[in-house]
Amino acid sequence: MATKSIDSELVRSLATLLDETNLTEIEYDTGSIRIRVARQGAPVQHYAPAMPAVAAAPVAQPGGAAVDDANHPGAVTSPMVGVSYLSPEPGAPKFVEVGATVSEGQTLMLIEAMKTFNPIRAPRGGKLVRFLVTDGQPVEFGEPLAVIE
Repeated sequence: MATKSIDSELVRSLATLLDETNLTEIEYDTGSIRIRVARQGAPVQHYAPAMPAVAAAPVAQPGGAAVDDANHPGAVTSPMVGVSYLSPEPGAPKFVEVGATVSEGQTLMLIEAMKTFNPIRAPRGGKLVRFLVTDGQPVEFGEPLAVIE
């Protein structure tokens, strides 16, 4: 059985991608070759505690009640790990502004994962009450991104 040489440039590129996107692991598979690069230790432990505090912080409402955005019935959650972008390109207007009425299927933002920009669409129509992420912020799977009422 012949052994295949490891493409060190590909491994370096995957490791750089981990750093740029704050992912913990990435896998590359072409069918004939499979490479998995994972990060463990302090960088993951240091970063992970900060995310839930931002995502799950209750927001005070005018009536004095606090709403947990993660459990809000109109919460739009991230279908993947990546980086959020609120506009189609740097310097361009946002896809939608807070307070605007959105229709089902309308693009709210993009999530970049592995150099691919994935549109996050409104699951239902309504008023966009707030974004829970900022432009360029790393996001986790299932993390609330916005609230539509």
